[in-house]
Amino acid sequence: MESLAGSDKLREVIRILERKLGVLDDIQASCCGVTFAQCHAMVEIGRAKSLSLNDLADILGLDKSTMSRTINNLVNSGLAVREIDPGDRRYITIRLTEKGWESYREIETGMNIYFAQIYNAIPENKRDQVIESLQLLLQALAESDCCKGC
Repeated sequence: MESLAGSDKLREVIRILERKLGVLDDIQASCCGVTFAQCHAMVEIGRAKSLSLNDLADILGLDKSTMSRTINNLVNSGLAVREIDPGDRRYITIRLTEKGWESYREIETGMNIYFAQIYNAIPENKRDQVIESLQLLLQALAESDCCKGC
């Protein structure tokens, strides 16, 4: 993450923070015409070009059944397709359709503008501090288990 520009770092930290805080589980929340989970799934699929359902679930921190429902909705909307690996029929990959790529590009452009605005609204001498603080929060979340106190 060190090589990213300032607003890009902010965006990445907040994306991961959303996942860690469980925002993706809220199926009512939406972004750019799709749910947050669908938006995040499309971004990860778009960045990787193609991902397995299991890998996508791991990246987004969602269980496989939730991820499967999210992908079903993307497939039913014509934004993604499932493909069976010819070398291993048990391995299914997901990729974006042309409509999905258009939506992905719109999401990326919109989010880049949005996070550049947020980044630029932070006083210049505090920007690195904000990103560092958010990264520390992410690290603490990654090292903690919310269920240990139950």
